[in-house]
Amino acid sequence: MKKALIVVDVQNDFVNGSLGSEQAQSIIPYVKDKINEYFQRGEKIIFTRDTHPVNYLETQEGKNLPVEHCIIGTDGWKIFSRLDEDCTGCVYINKPSFGWPKWDETLNPIINEIDEIEICGLCTDVCVVSNALIIKAHFPEIKVTVDARCCAGITEESHKAALLTMSKCQVNIINNDNSEEDN
Repeated sequence: MKKALIVVDVQNDFVNGSLGSEQAQSIIPYVKDKINEYFQRGEKIIFTRDTHPVNYLETQEGKNLPVEHCIIGTDGWKIFSRLDEDCTGCVYINKPSFGWPKWDETLNPIINEIDEIEICGLCTDVCVVSNALIIKAHFPEIKVTVDARCCAGITEESHKAALLTMSKCQVNIINNDNSEEDN
């Protein structure tokens, strides 16, 4: 069984920067292990980067969330702690907002070569859920899995709510100590 890993927005600003949290910091060892597993097996790894322009505060998102973060080219925009340093052949997606609308174009070249897409990252309740549901909508027959241990939300409650929402939309949730959704 071949898989692909999507690491959503594990960037400096979401871990220990302007929108960082203890919850985000706590998942880093698990995310690092997950990336290493995929790298060792030679499987596809895709990193998404939340990517905003310097005039972020003038955008619709900036007006609703007036905290500058992930401004393209800044330290906060970079993948956290060089989690991708050994990742030869990784794909990077600079997405302008919560979900990447072009998952069909991105995944079509490999979709017939994989049996499962696994997703981890930040934030469970914003970008992880958005991307998981977009992927599931484009590829309803592919198994989509989210590793709860490798995700963190804005709050623990919203993290759990997002996991529940994804499970109801036939996204497989694993390593979720607070749910019976594990398969």
